[in-house]
Amino acid sequence: MTQPLPLDEERAERWWRRGPAAEPDRERFTLRARIGVLAALVAAAMVLLVSAAAFLVVRQNLTSSLDETLCQRAYAAAQSDLIDPRLLAALPPDVLGAADLHIALVYSSGIATSADESSRPPLGEPEVAVAQGGPTQPGRTADLDGVPYRIVAVRAGDGRALVLAQRLDTMTRVVTRMGTALPIVGLGGVVLAALAGVAVARTGLRPVLRLTAATERVAKTGDLRPIPVSGSDELARLTQSFNTMLGALAASREQQRRLVADAGHELRTPLTSLRTNLELLASADRPDTPDLPAQDRTELLDDVRAQVEELSHLVGDLVELARDDAPTMTSEALELTEIVDRALDRVKRRAGEVEFEVHRTPWILDGDASALERAVLNLLDNAVKWSPPGGTVRLSMVPISPEWLVIEVADEGDGIAAEDLPHVFDRFYRADTSRTMPGSGLGLSIVAQAAARHGGEVRAGRAPEGGALLSMALPGRYVAEPDSP
Repeated sequence: MTQPLPLDEERAERWWRRGPAAEPDRERFTLRARIGVLAALVAAAMVLLVSAAAFLVVRQNLTSSLDETLCQRAYAAAQSDLIDPRLLAALPPDVLGAADLHIALVYSSGIATSADESSRPPLGEPEVAVAQGGPTQPGRTADLDGVPYRIVAVRAGDGRALVLAQRLDTMTRVVTRMGTALPIVGLGGVVLAALAGVAVARTGLRPVLRLTAATERVAKTGDLRPIPVSGSDELARLTQSFNTMLGALAASREQQRRLVADAGHELRTPLTSLRTNLELLASADRPDTPDLPAQDRTELLDDVRAQVEELSHLVGDLVELARDDAPTMTSEALELTEIVDRALDRVKRRAGEVEFEVHRTPWILDGDASALERAVLNLLDNAVKWSPPGGTVRLSMVPISPEWLVIEVADEGDGIAAEDLPHVFDRFYRADTSRTMPGSGLGLSIVAQAAARHGGEVRAGRAPEGGALLSMALPGRYVAEPDSP
């Protein structure tokens, strides 16, 4: 007896944890969140740039303003008696307007004098160079006992330079506070930008959410009701386009439903009659039933043959009309008179005693020869069906403009009632007077479909001969006939 393998609980747990049923839902990073993050990143980049630029500009302006003030005071002192070393020794710093000023008189030899050691500014080679006749020292930063100073030096006579230095504590505090405040304000701006981005995304994407919900509703329930449209922006246009698509889909679904219902109704009659006749023929061949007369058998077989032929035509018409998507046609330059002549040759073989009166006009158009020939053939078949024995069917090709030609087919029958004229080209439509006539009610629908595929249209009316007048207008161009030699 085979022993069962030991259960590896750890592997089983890993398997089911990774399985589809136990796989946790991943967090979806929605478009709204992406827009909010993008707005925050853009705001952060702008805040960083603006803060850095503001910090540098303010610091530079404060430094330049301090240098300018120090230079003005130094020039004023250099032109007064304050540069006398005896007066300078007893000069308090606040004489020049600032208690934190350090003043010194530097000689070209490098010796410097000041009121006392505590008021001596940081000195170096730049100040000695000014005393030796060099250009004015506009301003530099140096440390004294760990404290930063801003220093300027101006010439104060031959071999001397007046040096002023001021502590940078105040300016440093201002710059430091600004450097601290700018990131805090910028962070607030980033947060506000992120919230504004999310709010704008939520408002702007609301039509998209409605479209998503409508799409899911259509996929789940098949409900093709349009979506309410508000506004006139691009999203509103998208919603209108979606509603147009829903309307076309609903129309196509209704058309398919009607086609299936009408086709089932039309197919039921010939199939029922065909089954009845076949059952009758089959029962006549049984040994315990009386023999069927030869004439009745022949009539039944002829009836079966006619019903099969009618059923074949009906199925072919249904297949032709089922192409709601306007299938691709083999488009080529066609001579319409040749198509009309081929349709006439076919209809004459089954027209019986009906005569034809034809008025041709040379006409070229681009299209499908088989579809146009079938349309003309259906017009002629309809006229032959309603013409009395010995009647005449008139076919006229009448140019109504340089770009349009009308094919008119008239018969000498009873004509079409006024209430039936708007419906004669509808699928499966049959007037009350034609219920007992053969046909499926699809022939004229095929004519209308062929005309629409070629950019034309169809009309129905009363002919001067008293019967029906069916017209099909087609675009194209007139072709002049060559002169006879």
